[in-house]
Amino acid sequence: MPDAQPMLHMMCGKIAAGKSTLTARLAAEGAVVIAEDDWLSALFADRMQDVADYVRCSARLRDAMGPHVAALLRAGVTVALDFPANTRDSRAWMRGIIDAAGCAHALHFLDVPDAVCLERLRARNAGGAHAFAATEAQFHRITRHFVPPAAEEGFTVIRHGPEG
Repeated sequence: MPDAQPMLHMMCGKIAAGKSTLTARLAAEGAVVIAEDDWLSALFADRMQDVADYVRCSARLRDAMGPHVAALLRAGVTVALDFPANTRDSRAWMRGIIDAAGCAHALHFLDVPDAVCLERLRARNAGGAHAFAATEAQFHRITRHFVPPAAEEGFTVIRHGPEG
């Protein structure tokens, strides 16, 4: 068993805020990354045409992944969960994992302005390497539901600005 206490790293930030970039850095430090986009692409790419499809498929994935992530944490594995912790409901799901695993956690809040996210989104889409190419209209539609973390939610929040 590892000597260090396992940690659940969670990501809160708008599309193209840098969540996947941060999880890659955490992976280089030894965390196991579980990325929603990779799993959704592998399992449901042919069934995801709009935001409603994403919501439905993402819920199914969370149902399957929650117990698995908790088991990894209980086994001593540090996990960087590259799922958006962008609403109170999504963070409540993550809180359930923390409670089930009894682990330490960090909620990384990537506090990046919309203009920077949109610039990054355009570059990401032009590069073609990302599993999903969100449109600017989808960015704005999804961003309407974004809720920054609040103190009363009880998370250990680490804020990251646009500079990284």
